Amino acid sequence: QVQLVESGGGLVQPGGSLRLSCAASGIIFRIYAMGWYRQAPGKQRELVADITRGGSTNYAESVKGRFTISRDNAKNTVYLQMNSLKPEDTAVYYCKAVSPERLGYWGQGTQVTVSS
Repeated sequence: QVQLVESGGGLVQPGGSLRLSCAASGIIFRIYAMGWYRQAPGKQRELVADITRGGSTNYAESVKGRFTISRDNAKNTVYLQMNSLKPEDTAVYYCKAVSPERLGYWGQGTQVTVSS
């Protein structure tokens, strides 16, 4: 079955960096679009960044210039490098895989907390 396992979350001070990873199994990773979403307490889940199977990327305005999404098809893994973190980046971060037929699969999430 499809499994998406996120890792790399944690507690970081404002201005710090984290790199999230999402390891996929049970899918032909290279043909899937991948994305990172986040959900803060009391808020709706929102798109942070996504990357097509061809490598084109898209970012939420709030993270442009600070976050970078990338993928390694040989490792079936998508990454989110997060720099210059702010307290408002605090959320549970979720990985999503979308098939060419537009079927979506979610990971279990990883907590990111930005606080001094």
